[in-house]
Amino acid sequence: MTEIHKHCPVCGTPIPLKESTCSQKCQDVIVEQQSKIRRSRITLFIVMIIFIIVFAFLMFF
Repeated sequence: MTEIHKHCPVCGTPIPLKESTCSQKCQDVIVEQQSKIRRSRITLFIVMIIFIIVFAFLMFF
């Protein structure tokens, strides 16, 4: 039987339970993905705020 393990979320390589990724390269990929998600959420939030402001302006004036 194999040892209890999990898989790297980036490349799927088996890794020990205490590790989050198999290498620094995979860790860098995860950090970059999280950064892109954060930027897109902030951009979406800003666009929604602008839309609400424009909508409110058009409704009241």
